[in-house]
Amino acid sequence: MHYIVALTLSTFAICTSEFVIMGLLPEIADSLNVPVSKAGLLVTAYAMGVVIGGPILTVSTSRVKRKTILLGLLVIFIIGNVLCSLAPSYNTLMAARLFTSMCHGTFFGIASVVAADLSEPHNRAKAIAYVFMGATLANVLGVPLGTGIGQLFGWRTSFIAVALIGILSFTVLRKTLPSGIPLRSSSPLLEIKAMADKTVLIPLALSVLLNASLFTVFTYIAPILKDVTGVPSHAVTFVLLLFGVGLTIGSLLGGKFGDRRMINSIIVFFTATGFCLLALYIAMPYPGPAVAVMFVWSIATFAVSPMLQLLVVDRARQAPNLASTFNQSAYNLGNALGAWLGSVMLTHNMDMRELPLASLIIVAFAVICTVYLKKLMQKRTAP
Repeated sequence: MHYIVALTLSTFAICTSEFVIMGLLPEIADSLNVPVSKAGLLVTAYAMGVVIGGPILTVSTSRVKRKTILLGLLVIFIIGNVLCSLAPSYNTLMAARLFTSMCHGTFFGIASVVAADLSEPHNRAKAIAYVFMGATLANVLGVPLGTGIGQLFGWRTSFIAVALIGILSFTVLRKTLPSGIPLRSSSPLLEIKAMADKTVLIPLALSVLLNASLFTVFTYIAPILKDVTGVPSHAVTFVLLLFGVGLTIGSLLGGKFGDRRMINSIIVFFTATGFCLLALYIAMPYPGPAVAVMFVWSIATFAVSPMLQLLVVDRARQAPNLASTFNQSAYNLGNALGAWLGSVMLTHNMDMRELPLASLIIVAFAVICTVYLKKLMQKRTAP
């Protein structure tokens, strides 16, 4: 099972690279002489690279040995983060982020399928959960530590640190992952057709809405904490750590409630997320209440994530290679849209305090879509 640890370490590195930039936006903006709103588009660029690159790479590498493609994706990741650390300008950093993002969705999609295929039948779900745990650990440990390193030694050192974790992941994965992993025989056209079902497309759309709601605010969490809430710079890392703990709790809750009337649970947690966003709008100027609300918000938001992942895979059983990758693309499309929406609002001189209200509107639409999905699924199962 050592390969599971290597896969988890790899997803930890990949997600740390994606999210750590949000804790360093003020430093990056100052260093490259761009406004924070423009620096936020670096998050959008990375997410769009995942959206576009993931499905294309997954389909185009369907006949490549699984170990070979996973190691190759880690090489892209390592080189990309080194390029980020060396980027002399905003445009070159943008290009380096795009290059790095190409490995993200495909690695998650293939890694989860490989973990399941190499596990005993009764441990398949657990194996996939361990792979995705890397994303949670990235928010609990990677982002706060990366932010702290970047604030102490400069933002470029954060990308160097992530590249080193990538090298460690490559080394362990190369030694522990079996070479003869069987390829799944499936037609890409049949898989794409299976993904076109309404009960698959709506959960994918919900994944987009979930992360669009999250990243409209979370992309600008560092400047919000500093400029609106009045949290000292050195305390931002602590708040990010607390936020990561909330994400972990939310993930565990989502796994628990996902087995109990999943659609109803999704509606409940989406609704709770909406109330948290309203409370955040009210509490944002006050450090104690604002941080407390952010903690509860992180729990409610991330509880939905594993339920949507399970729902997408369950509804797209005939598309084993694409379902997980497409859901990663959906999440990152949401990341991109949320970061872009926040950037547009700030560019048009709207107050940072109004960002949660935009997120609230997105969540309200997600609740409506989930109710429609529930009725659709009930109609299909009715005698």
